[in-house]
Amino acid sequence: MDGGASYNPRTVEEVFRDFQGRRAGMVKALTTDVEEFYQQCDPEKENLCLYGFPSEQWEVNLPAEEVPPELPEPALGINFARDGMQEKDWLSLVAVHSDAWLLSVAFYFGARFGFDKADRKRLFNMINELPSIFEVVTGSAKKQGREKSSASNHSSNKSKSNPKRGSESQGRYSKAMQLKDDDEDGLDEEEDEEHGETLCGACGENYTSDEFWICCDICEKWFHGKCVKITPARAEHIKQYKCPPCSNKRSRA
Repeated sequence: MDGGASYNPRTVEEVFRDFQGRRAGMVKALTTDVEEFYQQCDPEKENLCLYGFPSEQWEVNLPAEEVPPELPEPALGINFARDGMQEKDWLSLVAVHSDAWLLSVAFYFGARFGFDKADRKRLFNMINELPSIFEVVTGSAKKQGREKSSASNHSSNKSKSNPKRGSESQGRYSKAMQLKDDDEDGLDEEEDEEHGETLCGACGENYTSDEFWICCDICEKWFHGKCVKITPARAEHIKQYKCPPCSNKRSRA
């Protein structure tokens, strides 16, 4: 929808940044903005597509009218299956098609601007370092990370896992990861290693110790505080945190 005429990445790095932006927008649609996305995909409407933009925004719209289109088009008619299958299965199906579209757009740019074998390989390797949208939506890329996080809650930073903590607000705070002044003990490096494979349930990016994280008590997925608009101060007063997708599911039920 935004076309290739207005924005044409010409280097491997530019194409990868374009890929990251489009991917981030589509991940938002299928996770944190899932309620809005669900409502826009009305089966009574015409063939609709999910578009991701380099600006990390998403849009549900009709396909381009010109043939051939300026860019490869996403899967057509994602709205028709919305009410014919379980929501999680439908979102997973849209995620699979979204992954395919992102790759087609990236390698369209690669072909258009003459990437050689080495550039194409480098681009693919950079893309392959990120979890697919399907992995983010289904949580399959987070399983190992969550297991490590669970184990580390018992082995490191006793103040976070102490069963005798004084209040429920402290318990909530114990599930949020944030940077500590632990330079003398070297705990920052330890925490990076333990949580290194934990991925944000909203944007799919890896855990880093200099960012605030919070865990959903329902689905047990971790999220950047900034992705779900939760601050460390607010987290201290939350007795049971429910992420946006879990909250939306309960409201629809």
